[in-house]
Amino acid sequence: MKKIIVDVMSGDKAPRSLVKGVYRASQDFDAEYILVGDKERIEAVAKELNISVEGFDIVHTASVITMEDEPLSITKEKSDSSMAVGLKLLAEGKGDAFVSAGNTGALFAGATLIVKKLKGVKRPAIAALLPMEPPVLLLDSGANISVTPDDLEQFALMGEAYMRDIYGIKSPRVGILNNGAEECKGTPLQLETYKRLSANKNINFVGNVEGNKVTQDACDVLVTDGFTGNIMLKTMEGMGKFALKTIKGIFTTNARTTLAGALVKPYVQNVKKNFDSTELGGAPFLGVTRPVIKAHGSSGSKAFKNAIGQAIAYSESDLSEDICIAMEELNARRRAEKEAAKEKKD
Repeated sequence: MKKIIVDVMSGDKAPRSLVKGVYRASQDFDAEYILVGDKERIEAVAKELNISVEGFDIVHTASVITMEDEPLSITKEKSDSSMAVGLKLLAEGKGDAFVSAGNTGALFAGATLIVKKLKGVKRPAIAALLPMEPPVLLLDSGANISVTPDDLEQFALMGEAYMRDIYGIKSPRVGILNNGAEECKGTPLQLETYKRLSANKNINFVGNVEGNKVTQDACDVLVTDGFTGNIMLKTMEGMGKFALKTIKGIFTTNARTTLAGALVKPYVQNVKKNFDSTELGGAPFLGVTRPVIKAHGSSGSKAFKNAIGQAIAYSESDLSEDICIAMEELNARRRAEKEAAKEKKD
């Protein structure tokens, strides 16, 4: 049985919604849980919610990393925080995965510096599942503002491994987020990355993908820099909410539209579910030695429960091993290319 370490003190709705989320997860998933945070507050919240936390291990920490704290505070002045302590427990093998809804920068820094990178990985990435059917894995979605073609090639391989191992897609399609589908479009970053992915026989590369094609099943994995990816992710979340609000407004205009709304409500609910980020729960950090899942900062109990479900699925897979194999093959090919280029020059 997997053991999941949970930071229940970080995030906009901590600790109440997060404690409730862990409890809901314990009802739905077969796993053990370690709650990291202020023990007195955790027990008080559980009492208010009329739920039992007796079956959970609680590791007490008084300090919390806020959204305003600097990322590196996790290894310095906030090294005793719930997030830092949870990551240390994960690094020490006290659990199989870690979940937090806290400061993204601090969590990424902690995952990289405390849990450590997988061998061969240059830069881990935040891989966000875009809430659509079928889902699209977007990486990087916020960790690496500036990237190189080497980074994007690694992201492509890590994303492929994730969609293959977690979603069972035999040969995930990889695309580059770009401002045009043609091979000649984009900045030097996209142009060089296009060449690299085209030449890599281990990647099912489908070319450039424009923003308006992402929702049209153009690819399974979409690679880009963290700056662009984060903007796209939040724009899609905002547009989903706007569309649903507009639909709701149409069906509440008058008695006739209200009746029509009642008739199509089940179908509207299905659309809402497709755009609902709480159904996916969180974003995995790919490229670190153990599973770390970033839940949305505003996660309620449902979203946090689903983030825990992601952590369990990740910990039960061979994803880390598969990423290591992919990185070893990629780095071996790069070394061979350098040696060949050197021999040609000589």
